[in-house]
Amino acid sequence: MEELLRQAAFGDDPAAGRLLRAKAAGGSGRVRLLAGIVAGAEGRYAAAATLFQQLRAGTDRVVAAHAAAAFAAHRRQLGGHAAALTFDGLAVAYATAELGKSAAVDPDGLDAAGALADGLLGLAADNLGLGRLRTARLLREKAVRNAPLRVAAGDGRDKALTGISGMGEGAWRARVRAGWVGAEIELAAGNAAAAVAPAREAAALAEERGAVRHGIKSDLVLGAALAAAGASADREKALDLVRNARLAAEKYELRSLIWPAALISADLLPANGELYRSRADTVLHAVLLRADPGGRRLARESPWVPV
Repeated sequence: MEELLRQAAFGDDPAAGRLLRAKAAGGSGRVRLLAGIVAGAEGRYAAAATLFQQLRAGTDRVVAAHAAAAFAAHRRQLGGHAAALTFDGLAVAYATAELGKSAAVDPDGLDAAGALADGLLGLAADNLGLGRLRTARLLREKAVRNAPLRVAAGDGRDKALTGISGMGEGAWRARVRAGWVGAEIELAAGNAAAAVAPAREAAALAEERGAVRHGIKSDLVLGAALAAAGASADREKALDLVRNARLAAEKYELRSLIWPAALISADLLPANGELYRSRADTVLHAVLLRADPGGRRLARESPWVPV
């Protein structure tokens, strides 16, 4: 069960674990964490919130840290950047307390170091959404340069790493997310040209890993960066990226990505804008029906979510 859910969350088949989510409630902490991540990708935020709440109260503090960071990400997806701050902060606190207690490195970063990176990058994204660009930059830099992540050295011992670009295999998610956040910071700052490089790095790494869900979001971020950069050739590339990402999100029923993809498509293709906005409204309505009451409230109050 864990392998299929992991494949759905981080691999090449986001639908792989769909039929297993109902059985995950009685599984290990890692299984329930993955089930919550998969549920959130499908826009089933209430189901995910229930699992994450249980895990945050559990005895496995590494899993609790990841549950807190994942719940924060879902709050951000519903426009609740301020609400996400608390949970990203918990992820950082829990993960920091667990660093060094185990030498195990998870292939997808579901370890203490990965939770620390998730929490720091989440805090950067939270602050970005709140208009605090300087704080967002500092937090992203902290995640990239100072997170005490470790990989095996050639002599068999561990060595600390100071940069995400040098992280071990299990840190691929942190590298991808750092690319998203870096690009979004530059876009918010009006530096579209500077947004392209981190977005392109994230897209390339997601493709290399065969991580379909991460690849879809990476292509949306890269498409937005290329379109904002302004060159005609870049705009054509952006249209291709966003169209293919939207179709892939539809194929795998990833509602958390369908409605943002539709809105980006509406911006890039104004002639079909009404059609794409209608699709975004339909999917967002379905997402909010499957959200917990707190998530629905955040979406209604957010300037980022077109409710």
